Amino acid sequence: MSEIVARLEGIYPEATCALEWQGEPWKLLVMGRLSAQCTDARVNIVCRELFGKYPTLSELADAPLEDIEEIIRPCGLFRTKAESIKASCILLRDSYGGVIPDDMDTLLTFPGVGRKIANLLLGDVYKKPAIVADTHCMRICGRFGMYKEGMKDPTKTEKIMSELVEGEKQSDFCHRIVQFGRDTCTARAPRCEKCPLSDLCRHGILKNTNEKEKNLLT
Repeated sequence: MSEIVARLEGIYPEATCALEWQGEPWKLLVMGRLSAQCTDARVNIVCRELFGKYPTLSELADAPLEDIEEIIRPCGLFRTKAESIKASCILLRDSYGGVIPDDMDTLLTFPGVGRKIANLLLGDVYKKPAIVADTHCMRICGRFGMYKEGMKDPTKTEKIMSELVEGEKQSDFCHRIVQFGRDTCTARAPRCEKCPLSDLCRHGILKNTNEKEKNLLT
């Protein structure tokens, strides 16, 4: 696993979050909630309008729920997301003085916040060990051979990967995995023939072996 981590560092020297939260943790909280079943690119576009109209935590907390719903509609599940976003902003402002808590248990008390968002906040805001077990992470690490390919259990993925990746490298590793998943190891058609990690990847090794065997038979 350490060699995979090292190669990804070489491919993507700058490990940056795909969500454009502009260094303001409360915005990352909001964007993390919006990212559920929605692309990061769409979230970034929607949040330019959302944060443009409500540029502070307090303003978003006080915003009419219907207005939030209308702005975030393109992200899907807009009613549920708007409700939890507004409630989380109120909680963050009124109970925590606008400062994102730095522990998992407290973050999980925020409406709509699960372990994925909590780990995103802990890793990006506080640089703590944190595996963000999103769809990219689950898919790609399964292909690497860290667990059975096709497993879609984020809790198990987080536990397994947190034991395999050094703590100080976990957050950046997850950001690099997202970029790698978009560039090379895509969901529908992984580009194994052009993958710089194919010799370290169980999926890639098996695919190359099968192709060689087919060539020998033809």
